[in-house]
Amino acid sequence: MKVTQIYELMNASMGEVLGESAVVNEDLTNVVDLGKQVVDTNNLDNYVKSLVNHIGKVLFTNRLYKGGVPSVLMDKWEFGSILEKISADMPDATESDTWKLENGKEYSQDVFYQPTVEAKFFNSKVTFEVPLSFTEKQVKESFSSTTQLNGFISMLQTSVENSLTVKLDNLIMKTINNMIAETIQADTTGVKAVNLLETYNTKTGATLTVEKAITDADFIRYASYIISVYKDRLGKISTLFNVGGKARFTPSSELHLVLLSDFAKASDTFLESDTIHNEKVSLPKFETVPYWQGSGTDFDLTSISKIDVKTKSGTVSQDGILGVMFDRQALGVSNLDKRVTSSYNAKAEFYTNYYKMDAGYYNDLNENFVVFYVAEDKGE
Repeated sequence: MKVTQIYELMNASMGEVLGESAVVNEDLTNVVDLGKQVVDTNNLDNYVKSLVNHIGKVLFTNRLYKGGVPSVLMDKWEFGSILEKISADMPDATESDTWKLENGKEYSQDVFYQPTVEAKFFNSKVTFEVPLSFTEKQVKESFSSTTQLNGFISMLQTSVENSLTVKLDNLIMKTINNMIAETIQADTTGVKAVNLLETYNTKTGATLTVEKAITDADFIRYASYIISVYKDRLGKISTLFNVGGKARFTPSSELHLVLLSDFAKASDTFLESDTIHNEKVSLPKFETVPYWQGSGTDFDLTSISKIDVKTKSGTVSQDGILGVMFDRQALGVSNLDKRVTSSYNAKAEFYTNYYKMDAGYYNDLNENFVVFYVAEDKGE
């Protein structure tokens, strides 16, 4: 074991913490052990210089990742593969004869009024697997007890679970991004794809840019107002808020609001923090995501607020996306099936687990879905 004398560093640091000296540069290269992949030549004792140092404690990096994407997971079922959604159009009213009775006139009631019913079928599925091989006999020599060996195996299994969680999260975000792209591409009125910055500049006469908008209290107040109003708008039955033009309404219990975390935190920092009655300016209940498609290399706003995807309707590249509001039935992950199969190789004495996951990821364009974004020019 390498031992470093650090009394000089400790004496100097006392002055820093007691307020007796300015903060100075500290060389921590011989203090903080960053670890090594393998044991190097500095592994002998400091007495006879020939005894090999032993491992005194083993720690496993075994932290389960829970993910962080909107909760759109739905149920699973054992038989069949198709998800069928049935909806009925609202029938039109007809003239009532109750108040126009005439003597001797016949009033026919034997008319068949057929309901207009539509059925949508979702029958696609994606699947992937993460294989990982395990040994016992070959790795025993690296550990001192069964507890350590089990801890090692547990760490490997956790790494697989984390891998599956990251991949599932990614697919869920792709499901949302696909719906965003379809909505932006189909909307021509600005009702379903709402350019908050353009409407703000138009109404106020301001010339605010995308870069400045995210930290401008007046704009954030306006954006929060519009998003809150849309919650009430979607609660009333309308054909305006879905690509299919169907008569739909979304009660608050079935409403999902997902915001870019930078925008949500900006609302907390620049708006609610200096407002006494912040409940009057706060956003409706929401979930947050740090980015829609990816973080880029620096978490810049132009990266985290952007999607660049190709859907069945075409390719959409749009940045400045601050949030989406949608009906619970607009999109989802259905028939999620996670399972593990295993095989043993008797010749080489190892076994392989195949961690499999498949599910159906769907968008229903007949359900309410609204995109809120910022762009300096319409359609940008």
